[in-house]
Amino acid sequence: MKLKPKITIADHFLGIEDPRIDRTKRHNLIDIMTIAIIAVICGADGWVAVETYGCAKCEWLKTFLELPNGIPSHDTFARVFAQINPQQFQECFLCWMKSIQKITEGEVVAIDGKTLRGSYDSSNEQSAIVMVSAWATTNKLVLGQVKVDEKSNEITAIPELLKVLELSGCIVTIDAIGCQKEIVKLITEQDADYVITLKKNQGNLYDEVEKLFQSGRSTDFQGIEHSTYKTDEIGHGRHEIRHYVMLSQIQSLLNPDSVWSNFNSVGMVESVRLLDGKTTVETRYFISSLEDNAEQFGNSIRSHWGVENSLHWLLDVALREDDCRIRKDNAPQNFAILRHIAVNLLTQEKRVKRGIKNKQFLAAMDNNYLLRVLALA
Repeated sequence: MKLKPKITIADHFLGIEDPRIDRTKRHNLIDIMTIAIIAVICGADGWVAVETYGCAKCEWLKTFLELPNGIPSHDTFARVFAQINPQQFQECFLCWMKSIQKITEGEVVAIDGKTLRGSYDSSNEQSAIVMVSAWATTNKLVLGQVKVDEKSNEITAIPELLKVLELSGCIVTIDAIGCQKEIVKLITEQDADYVITLKKNQGNLYDEVEKLFQSGRSTDFQGIEHSTYKTDEIGHGRHEIRHYVMLSQIQSLLNPDSVWSNFNSVGMVESVRLLDGKTTVETRYFISSLEDNAEQFGNSIRSHWGVENSLHWLLDVALREDDCRIRKDNAPQNFAILRHIAVNLLTQEKRVKRGIKNKQFLAAMDNNYLLRVLALA
């Protein structure tokens, strides 16, 4: 008697419509999707690699998949994922992540975009696609992602992503492109807080905030409710000091037209960096719904900057996202979701103290370890 592994992938993806014509179906859709998910977890970075993994593990895969005509070819994987509705795939991904995520009070959720450079196709005049992701910085989970429309930018994609997330009790951080009243409103409607980089072209608000800090510093912020926080870091030949200042109860000090949803404070970060004998100073301003807690404000900003190392670095270095040449139709967006599934499950597996690349290698060699990773689902 064969023991069926405790894999629940089918439970999460049965809702996806099969885009194929019935007479052309030789393989079950759920078999195709399961092999692709498992293969990417084990390090596959393209359809040939997915087929290769399936062929190598065919006997094991048969213990829980039907595989009526064996392992699909790489062309079959490519055709199916080019046709699968990415919105449906995204919805299934969200349901899966909600079943495993443990979002804690005060969790910083960083919203950030990343270009899939390998999806650029000059022969078909296809631009590289951009995916906007929501990253839970403490729990290290991709909570969701949306593709930026080719004729638009992240400003239109961010609201679509916010609408499908559950953010109550979280602190949402976004860089300057997210400094929009609609975006702020969507965040606060979910009972979440925000820390958003202030755009220089955001009406007169940037100038007003800059003048407020300049005048406040000249008087040591007398008469203004404020808090401060400082960090001092040395490493990799660099010495960086950051001064964080948060001004609360500032509505009466700014133009009333500038008041956005739950706009409670403005923040400033002054970074003094010493590198190779040269000193540089950078000042950035933020709007926020937080109040009178410069340390929380500073930690939120630091967490957002960390998304580059925590998520984007993993996608590029461990999962080779920028080298991926998958370009046809919906396939780049769907393969991006496969990578995010892999990042989430491998990151959540805590017992093996290794980086994701080595976890992928172990999962490829050890079926029992792979089942442990999948059990998180």
